[in-house]
Amino acid sequence: MASGLCGAAGSVLLSSAPWGLGRRSRRMMTLWTQGREVFGAAVSAVLPENMMHGSLALRGERLLVDGRSFAPTGNVHLVGFGKAVLGMAAAAERILGDHLVRGVVSVPHGIQEALRQAGKGEMLLGPDSRITVLEGARHNLPDRDAMEAASAIRELASGLTEQDLLLVLISGGGSALLPAPTPPITLEEKQSLTRQLAARGATIQELNTLRKALSQLKGGGLARCAHPAQVVSLILSDVIADPPELIASGPTVPSPADPGECWAILERYGLRSSLPQSVRDVLSGLGGADMGQGQAGSGLVHNAVIGSNALALEAASARARELGFLPVVLSHAVCGEVQAVSRLYGLLVRFASQAQSEEGLEGSLREAILGMGLEVGVPDRDLLHTLKVLEECRGGALCLLSGGEPTVQLRGKGKGGRNQELALRVAVELAQGVSSLPAPLGVAFLSGGTDGQDGPTDAAGAIADPLLVSEAREQGLDPAEFLDNNDSYTFFTRLSGGDRLIRTGLTGTNVMDVHLVLIQGEEAGSGAHAAAGRS
Repeated sequence: MASGLCGAAGSVLLSSAPWGLGRRSRRMMTLWTQGREVFGAAVSAVLPENMMHGSLALRGERLLVDGRSFAPTGNVHLVGFGKAVLGMAAAAERILGDHLVRGVVSVPHGIQEALRQAGKGEMLLGPDSRITVLEGARHNLPDRDAMEAASAIRELASGLTEQDLLLVLISGGGSALLPAPTPPITLEEKQSLTRQLAARGATIQELNTLRKALSQLKGGGLARCAHPAQVVSLILSDVIADPPELIASGPTVPSPADPGECWAILERYGLRSSLPQSVRDVLSGLGGADMGQGQAGSGLVHNAVIGSNALALEAASARARELGFLPVVLSHAVCGEVQAVSRLYGLLVRFASQAQSEEGLEGSLREAILGMGLEVGVPDRDLLHTLKVLEECRGGALCLLSGGEPTVQLRGKGKGGRNQELALRVAVELAQGVSSLPAPLGVAFLSGGTDGQDGPTDAAGAIADPLLVSEAREQGLDPAEFLDNNDSYTFFTRLSGGDRLIRTGLTGTNVMDVHLVLIQGEEAGSGAHAAAGRS
């Protein structure tokens, strides 16, 4: 939601010809800097240390967890699994002190060394830590190392009593780091079934239904193992809408398996007849008793989402406001193909420009924007609110924010990630609209992954603007060729020495992606000095 008055952003009075091709204006470079600051604020808000201190605290002899009070008489045990869990565990141990008895965390292979090289020592456990760190899941796939870590977590949880409290730390990637197939199913059999379902178009909800039914720990299984201990889960969400039952397949969310639903899914995708006997045996063994057991101890479980894309966008909005922009959050659930998402952002910039013009708005443009809602996961009410703000803030400075996780259709063999490809596609959209824009605007677009890693690259994302395509062509680079090969990282690396790439290094957190569009009208540019004084 937007708040405040239309700002006058910027720290310098900039060129009156922001669209000038062949050179970068000071105005554009300022927008780049401001965009990086806004993105940095989003990431900082969801760093493990910041989130943990906001959700976990000792007050005298009471342990406060997400606003609830517990009596930690030296009986706190800790387990965790996920890409961001190591930093969460380090912060938790500093807060808990001697109240922590022991812990086990399952983290991605190589993450300790990667954090060390990235200078993130505060996210590492000390030599005298009571928490055991086990690495596994190479390439984000369940493996034997991850299974051993899951077994150690299950063993710890199963030995607890009603006098104990189990603190569970969960983040994205946790599902691959907690593989515990129900015997006699093997890890290979479960992986094969999951791959076949995904290849035939099964939804994430359908995949999770089967994963939970065939696991000892997912779907509330970890909480059942810990019964009768109190279980408190602190969750960092990398899933749209933050449903705890989907994050890492909900190991602490009581969710009894429904055998009828499982069989229906397998029938739907033509896999029922080819199931391994082990899977048939486990599914056949599910029934009323198991479903009742799924709720056992649910009153002793508290799940709290302490970090999310919404929290990151809230911090980004605050920083944008400090810089003199009016922040407006479009959505924190953007999804769909990057082609569609880039088209939406291009249309929104065009709408903003027409709103600045005396010529008025094209009715067809509004209709085109509203027609894209379903394709990109944005409800009409959010689009209508955004259009209203764009229309009312004439001549001011706006920061349009959104988050989520769009997808890329792989056609080529290049190197890149969804954020860099989205940025490049937005640049193409902006370049196509330059000649027809009726009012001069300063525009910059940024897309970045909050984990600092966009695909198999060392960049979190990239910055785009209306000048990018002409600048690329002057340097012999054709954006269309790189997009056809899904080679956005190579493109941005070669373009002007790679200065449009966002390189944060490994952040140790992950709440999906952040997109931002900075739009600066003429009136905002003339008020830049005042905004500089305020920030």
